[in-house]
Amino acid sequence: MTGRPEEGDRGSAAVMSPCINVCKMEQGLCAGCFRTIDEIARWANAGDDDKRLILAAVAQRRIHLEPLP
Repeated sequence: MTGRPEEGDRGSAAVMSPCINVCKMEQGLCAGCFRTIDEIARWANAGDDDKRLILAAVAQRRIHLEPLP
């Protein structure tokens, strides 16, 4: 269990940050969480719907940018 809300729990829990405390910007993205500086800056004041949009963008970036094992 990751401590993050599951897909089916959308209305029941706050949207958790993807931050993993590896805060280093590389080519416009955080090396740890794959967010842009703009996404990181607006996270604290973003609503849950906006946070979910950011998380969807992060998921797509991970697919395209993370090396395969």
